[in-house]
Amino acid sequence: MASGIIEHEGIVSRVEGDRVYVKITSQSACGTCKAREACGLAEAREKIVEVTTPGAQQHYTAGESVTVGVRRSAGAVAVILAYVGALAVLLAVLAAALGWSEGRSALAALAAVGVYYCVLWLFRHKIEHTIHFSITKNY
Repeated sequence: MASGIIEHEGIVSRVEGDRVYVKITSQSACGTCKAREACGLAEAREKIVEVTTPGAQQHYTAGESVTVGVRRSAGAVAVILAYVGALAVLLAVLAAALGWSEGRSALAALAAVGVYYCVLWLFRHKIEHTIHFSITKNY
């Protein structure tokens, strides 16, 4: 495994157009991997990863063994967007609502986090283009 890449072996589940869908099964090795917090695969038993690659239908078929990789920095970006951003919104709203009752402050903070995740969902296609997966066949 290259130092700047997180790699997982998987099986091609299907190919549609220029997209390859790879089923990755979490292995016990994830427990000792230093990037498991950023990767998100350590908690999952099975995960389907969508990899966009030109000529996918000519190069990949269902059932093939492949290796999927993503830059470590992409994992860090995902963690920052998913967790750190939500925590920052939560704390900012709680600080802004200091004079309010506890219940109203808590509801406002939770609502703000909900809005934050809705905004992330609305921009999911833009975020998708910043995280690139690579795929290689296992021979």
